[in-house]
Amino acid sequence: MSEYLEIYDLKNKFVGVVERNKFYDQIRKEYKETGKISKKIKSIRVIIMNSQGRIYLQKRSKTKAQNPGLYDKTVGGHVPAGYSWEMAVIKECTEELGLPVAIVNEKEFLLAIRSTDLSVVGLLKVTEKNNNFLSFRKDKLGDFIQPYITTWYLGYYDGNLRFKDGEAIGLETFSVKELEQEIKENPENFTEDIKYVFKKYKKYLVPLKNFNN
Repeated sequence: MSEYLEIYDLKNKFVGVVERNKFYDQIRKEYKETGKISKKIKSIRVIIMNSQGRIYLQKRSKTKAQNPGLYDKTVGGHVPAGYSWEMAVIKECTEELGLPVAIVNEKEFLLAIRSTDLSVVGLLKVTEKNNNFLSFRKDKLGDFIQPYITTWYLGYYDGNLRFKDGEAIGLETFSVKELEQEIKENPENFTEDIKYVFKKYKKYLVPLKNFNN
């Protein structure tokens, strides 16, 4: 079944709806010809930790067209046409990892994190809304830099995860120190998205017990 995406110009003006594969054909061609992309789509990016503060990263399948074989954020994906941000998060978490999630605001997050059974449901909050997030995409047909309208989410989950749609071939957890060392020693193994979020949100990547102090 085809997926359709809402398309925006670089000033965030809605310009139409396009089938996903057609959109990527268009922007690859534009980037090859001009060195830039003049259209944006909405995306969600999710970082999930367990209660010990270990960060879940996906190992992308080597058959993926973009960023094949690299460690990437826990969950990521497009916001299909007609979907809210929250529905896109629920869709991607369920499809990729069989992960049930609740999304709450900052105040609710601080309250709920102390009482939610994280073995049953993951708890997420928004950490950033970026209308011009530039993502470096390592692509088999030629690397490119793609602009997105992106919302980042951060949260915790202690239940079981399972791969459901072939997006990833593995899931690994890292402590902050381990991830920092791995990125330093083997940067080629990680997507630029992970390097970005680790640098910007390192102070938020903490064990759950930190919220009880």
